[in-house]
Amino acid sequence: MFDPVIGFTAGLIASLAEPLGSTPLAIIVFTLLVRLLLLPLSVMQARGERSRVRLAPQVQRLRKRHERDPERLRKELSALYAKEGTSPLAGCLPSLAQAPFLLVTYQVFISSAIAGQANALLTHGLLGVPLGQQFAGTVAGFGLLSGPTLVFAGLFVLLVAVAWITSRRIRRTMSPDVQPAALRRLMPLLPYGTVLAAMVLPLAAGIYLLISTAWTAGERAVLHRPALTAG
Repeated sequence: MFDPVIGFTAGLIASLAEPLGSTPLAIIVFTLLVRLLLLPLSVMQARGERSRVRLAPQVQRLRKRHERDPERLRKELSALYAKEGTSPLAGCLPSLAQAPFLLVTYQVFISSAIAGQANALLTHGLLGVPLGQQFAGTVAGFGLLSGPTLVFAGLFVLLVAVAWITSRRIRRTMSPDVQPAALRRLMPLLPYGTVLAAMVLPLAAGIYLLISTAWTAGERAVLHRPALTAG
């Protein structure tokens, strides 16, 4: 049932690669188009986070007032968020919406055939590494200190750098009045999950992940700046 979507995505990347003269560059352009498509959700996320910071004192008062009545607390919180036009889950929307695009990209570069035809994109590469290649297969085929393995190493280094920047910004924007302590400890670690994901994803999906997370870091710096000023 997903074959038409996968076929469309492969065709789009191939059509971008022709004028650009590079399939990796086409993946970068494709990623930027996806993030532009998701930009309205990111704006909603930023607004939702600012609303939660503004509502934090009211939320704390409700928690103290109804700490012995969880059901009443749930209803009061729901009413408060509904009145303000926001939701505790508003910040999850961009990540959830982006997941299908990453999964489709993953399928495009692990499928040997698409719509009954050989997947020509698998023959393209970056600095000699096929875009459908994974890190473990590269190490097994070329060795740990080989040129192709260093391509993956460079990707991992860039992902770590982006994750570090994102993690620092998350620490700065989180408020003890809004998020519980366990969540404040966990959230700054989540960006580093992209490095683990890139270790098992094909190179093409890793490129998508790098560009997308770099976009997210820049997006947070712009869209969440008012929240920092307010805090």
